[in-house]
Amino acid sequence: MTVHPAFPINGIAVPADDAPLTVRVVDPLALSPPLAEAWDRLAVEASEPNPFAERWCLQSALHLLDPDRHARLILVRDGSDGPVIGVMPLAPAAHYGRLPLRHVDSWAHPNHFHGAPLVRAGFENLFWSILLGWCDAAPWAKTLLHLPRLTEDGPLHRALVDVVRMRGGEVEVVHREERALLESDLSPDAYWEAAVRGKKRKELRRQANRLAEQGAVAFRRWQAGEPLDPWIDAFLNLEARGWKGRARSALASHGDTEAWFRAILTGAADAGKLDLRALDFDGRPLAMLVNFLCPPGGFSFKTAFDEDYARFSPGVLLQQANLDLLEDNRIAWVDSCAAPGHPMIDSVWRERRHLLWVNVPLSGAADRLRFALLTKLERGWRRWKRPAPAVEESQDPA
Repeated sequence: MTVHPAFPINGIAVPADDAPLTVRVVDPLALSPPLAEAWDRLAVEASEPNPFAERWCLQSALHLLDPDRHARLILVRDGSDGPVIGVMPLAPAAHYGRLPLRHVDSWAHPNHFHGAPLVRAGFENLFWSILLGWCDAAPWAKTLLHLPRLTEDGPLHRALVDVVRMRGGEVEVVHREERALLESDLSPDAYWEAAVRGKKRKELRRQANRLAEQGAVAFRRWQAGEPLDPWIDAFLNLEARGWKGRARSALASHGDTEAWFRAILTGAADAGKLDLRALDFDGRPLAMLVNFLCPPGGFSFKTAFDEDYARFSPGVLLQQANLDLLEDNRIAWVDSCAAPGHPMIDSVWRERRHLLWVNVPLSGAADRLRFALLTKLERGWRRWKRPAPAVEESQDPA
């Protein structure tokens, strides 16, 4: 699809230069070097960082975790050789939950923990307008665009609301979650004391001392130029020996997820965005942690610990050391990527990131009708599921 600058898109002016804006569906395995470079530049200029949408992470995910090639990698760029202003993976879906309803999904996989597309700062409204207009015209796109895990009230969410209203619709929020976030001006020591109860800090000091009495304890951090494969092997082995291995949900439980993990850690290291840590006991890891640092934010991607040493809380001890991220001037916040209410990280990181799952109507008359019926059904379902408010006891003295 080509959008010419002489024609505004849904009331939003397109930059007036000679090159039209273009929407391209590209093969992630056949990217030209200029397109790959443009995607990498976009990550640096994005209004909201998201490692899961960066080339070193998403390209291998589409290759290894989408074997049937359902996803379409969408690039919006300024002309045929201008800068890329947005990247997003989309996929057609035949069912919405249990309902047989054709729609468009923002493609993701179980380890894709943030749903924001990469969009060049200042181009958020234009990106959404172009993308939705392209979906309106695509014969395979029906009813709505479903977007999971957008940052509530972030620049992309706000722009989406504005654009959809200009199109005569509303963004429908269908789910909300919050998860642990690290965001503070405090020093690591001051944050630890403020966030963790005194009794718990005392217990953790006791556990650390008992562990040190039994062997050599050391914290390590992967350094650029250091061999990476031994770190990857150690993490995969540590995770597989725990409950995730028994549940067949560890990365090494399946060849495709293991290959993807190896590829993205290598890619993150090459991009200068890998932060990999370990708590060692007598030279072997008791806990390991993978962070992706994408200034101005960070993402705590994966953690694993040796369950045989759970009585010493090795994962929490490593998280205490991980608080030195507060001293990194490039990083303003770190997303835990954890499940809501996670008992460990919620007790250490006190801030919260609010995420939304939203539906956006497409513009066809039949699309709008189906969207309205679905919205009415979902709102009724949520009202029915919502617990009734508690009835206060009468204060009448009689």
